[in-house]
Amino acid sequence: MKYREMAAKLVLLGCEELPRRGGGSHRKWLNPAAQRLTVVPDWGSQDLKLGTVRAAVRQLGLDWQEFLDA
Repeated sequence: MKYREMAAKLVLLGCEELPRRGGGSHRKWLNPAAQRLTVVPDWGSQDLKLGTVRAAVRQLGLDWQEFLDA
């Protein structure tokens, strides 16, 4: 899964990307419902590793199956 696909799913589930404060290849995401924060790497056209995606979803307090269905 690429970063853009993951970002689209997170937005559908109510999460929001926080503004960037500098350079770098990682972006912060907030789940306002649960007040939980995580960092997701933006590797452009490269696929994110499954463990990285699952960890970010878990850290945001989202259900894995809901994320996949989004």
